[in-house]
Amino acid sequence: MDDLLQTALSGEWQAAIAAFAVYLSAERALSPLTVTAYRNDLTSFAAYVGNSPGIVTVSMIRHYLGQLMERGLSRRTTARKMSALRVFYRFQVRTAGLQGSPAAAVKAPRLGARLPTFLYVEEMNHLLAAPDVSTPLGKRDRALLEFLYASGVRIAECVALEVADIRVSTGAVRVIGKGNRERIVLYGGAAQLALRTYLEHARPLLARGDESALFVNRRGTRLTDRSVRRMIDHHVQQAAVGKHVTPHTFRHSFATHLLEGGADLRVVQELLGHQSLSSTQIYTHTAKEHLLRVYEATHPRA
Repeated sequence: MDDLLQTALSGEWQAAIAAFAVYLSAERALSPLTVTAYRNDLTSFAAYVGNSPGIVTVSMIRHYLGQLMERGLSRRTTARKMSALRVFYRFQVRTAGLQGSPAAAVKAPRLGARLPTFLYVEEMNHLLAAPDVSTPLGKRDRALLEFLYASGVRIAECVALEVADIRVSTGAVRVIGKGNRERIVLYGGAAQLALRTYLEHARPLLARGDESALFVNRRGTRLTDRSVRRMIDHHVQQAAVGKHVTPHTFRHSFATHLLEGGADLRVVQELLGHQSLSSTQIYTHTAKEHLLRVYEATHPRA
């Protein structure tokens, strides 16, 4: 959200949003990107209603959601903004003495089930082969893409990794996930080889002497998630993959391919770092759709 919009808010709103951001970061251990998204959603709402957080009513929130829909925002985006308001007003009830949350009685728009985008194995292989591994940056890109696909880690988890977190010889890495929860993630032989090549022959040429990050940029400092997105876009174009691919596409593909290969749902849940099995079950629908397409395309009496 623009800094100009933030500074245009009343002092009461600014203080409330700042305290809420501290709570999200310190108590709920949310990532900086998630905290920023909450701040942006609240700043947008505060600019719309004006005045004070304490005078907001149910009808104000409903009208705000209606305005968002009229502006053409998707149901998913509108639901996300409603979720931010619910969390914020629960925090206000707890800390600012509000008698009740005006967001509690407002229902977010219903969302249709949305299956995650994933790449087929052939598409993934084309993408993984796209980096020019004759250069240090190409070796880095190959290692990063192989690792994202082999481990299923979130992009924030990936760029936060330190060299000390990874054990190339055993194919294991210590990851700090959502809610500051630690888990051990495994990755296979192709990623091990790509990482070993990067660590031995590319990272020493790229990294500054005191940099501890596993993946570094051309300036020798920690790679950011935005840089990874740009890098993926570049290689998607090179590989002529006809889909919109994001870092999360690697995570979706990882889970889908594991389940298609016969992996137990509980194992995939553990590897993804999902607290709830229901978060993992969406991938079973994706896998079934793929199996149906393969059956219909290959069985003589399908």
